[in-house]
Amino acid sequence: MNIQSGFRKRLLLVLFAGVIAVCFYTISQVHRVPLMENGGRSFVKAQVVSIVQDHEQAGDIYIGDQTVQLKLLTGDHAGETVQATSSSAYLYGVHCTVGMKVIAIVSESGGELVTSVYGYNRAPALYAIVGLFLLSILIIGGKRGLYAVIGLLFTFVSIIWFFLPALYRGWSPILAAIVVVILTTLVTMYLVGGFTAKATVAVIGTVLGVLAAGVLAWIFGKVTHVTGYNVSDIENLIYVQEETGIQVGELLFAGILIAALGAVMDVSMSISSTLQELYDQNPTMTARQLFRSGMTVGRDMMGTMSNTLILAFVGGSINTIVMFYAYDYEYLQLINLFDMAIEIMQGISASMGVILTVPLVSFIGAWMIANRRRDIS
Repeated sequence: MNIQSGFRKRLLLVLFAGVIAVCFYTISQVHRVPLMENGGRSFVKAQVVSIVQDHEQAGDIYIGDQTVQLKLLTGDHAGETVQATSSSAYLYGVHCTVGMKVIAIVSESGGELVTSVYGYNRAPALYAIVGLFLLSILIIGGKRGLYAVIGLLFTFVSIIWFFLPALYRGWSPILAAIVVVILTTLVTMYLVGGFTAKATVAVIGTVLGVLAAGVLAWIFGKVTHVTGYNVSDIENLIYVQEETGIQVGELLFAGILIAALGAVMDVSMSISSTLQELYDQNPTMTARQLFRSGMTVGRDMMGTMSNTLILAFVGGSINTIVMFYAYDYEYLQLINLFDMAIEIMQGISASMGVILTVPLVSFIGAWMIANRRRDIS
């Protein structure tokens, strides 16, 4: 019977993975029309061979330009050595040194190559950082770490091959975000917790908690008269909407749903796992006792997880906050800025999602675990 049950589970997993793969592939097949004309430009890897001229001024950051010799490593002209300009400033450019790997912009004009340095070739370093992160999870987490990595990869795939193409097709960003939340939660929770009651509790609690955060964000937006059209880069987004049909007005609230997912997921699994462990150690515990235990654990987690979300939003806006402080905005001016309202709305709604998850998971988990004496089969 156990063998048949295990076979059914594996078959369901394969079927589920197949359906998701087909859906993601189908939705990702969109024809994107370039919004910016490249004019025959191409981006290629290159290496600095020599510095021909250097007109930079050194300080906290190099300012000025250089003329350099580059050896093109990729593209139609790979192997050729060309002369290129490299500008340096606060937001762009490269201070070139001999042997440095860079990314170059190559275009042809009148039969001649026109080349400039675009930026550092950061890809190898970024890949190494991501690789170190995943390796750490695998080494420390073991089998659970492997499942966590698979869950992370699925989340990444969901964003790139489902969420973004769905937006491009004209889907509601909020609806697309809800689908991502549900799929990511299902895969992550059942990978980490197995096909168990605690995983099911965590799935239900996570989805309800994230939806609560989204509803609260929508209510806060109505009360404060903040919409998705009040973000700082709205002019660029309006252009994108006109050219593609993406519903930019809902992006702000879709982002809140996705941002709250990680913290709510953490709280849900922690509480449900604790309730399951308590019940396994003492099967005589009643649903009421389990609920009280879940609330006790949840109260300890609320402060730290709410802090995590608030600090994450503050950290992402630290430049803006420093500007506000340095320019000594008046209180009434500061508190009524759209940027301030959006930051507060994002932080509070996501934190409220975490807070509401505690009683939800405690109640659902206490009822399910106390009334089930075996894992889902």
